[in-house]
Amino acid sequence: MFFFDLLFGNKKNTSPPARETAIVNAPAAVSEDRLASAPGTSIHHDAELIVTLKEDHGRLLRVFHEIAAASQAQDLMKVQSWLKHFRTLIQDHLLKENVRLYVYLEHLLENDATSHALMHGFRHEMDDIGRAVVGFLEKYKEIGQHPELARPFSTDLAAIGEALVARIKREEEILYPMYSAPS
Repeated sequence: MFFFDLLFGNKKNTSPPARETAIVNAPAAVSEDRLASAPGTSIHHDAELIVTLKEDHGRLLRVFHEIAAASQAQDLMKVQSWLKHFRTLIQDHLLKENVRLYVYLEHLLENDATSHALMHGFRHEMDDIGRAVVGFLEKYKEIGQHPELARPFSTDLAAIGEALVARIKREEEILYPMYSAPS
């Protein structure tokens, strides 16, 4: 829970910049597939979860590119604003993954040792990446008031970007296909 304390600890104003608004998904109609739950849990399979998580990835990457563009333009106040929005998006995404994806897969894959171990590896890897992202966001949360942070920012941003892009690719190619309705 240390990771979540770090990630969710800063609850200051997280309003997105004017160009990026959060998309709130309205509850979908409940289908039979959505009522299927993982064995030993009341967490139901959600036929739209993977689509939603992939949409989150798209939003995260778009905001990341806005951060990079603002940094390139040396608009540190805009960088700061986009970083706040990025924090909100990643918190939401990671919470969805931890509660709705990993807990479900934990129960679904309990009789498949290989897939279960792979899923656990993804979960622990994300904890490490999450700590790095939280550290990055914490370090630069007031970059608009501290222009001396601009110099190391570009290097740190590139490193975070590489880790996120690689992680997103692996999730979408390996982890997300494991998510299915119980048979």
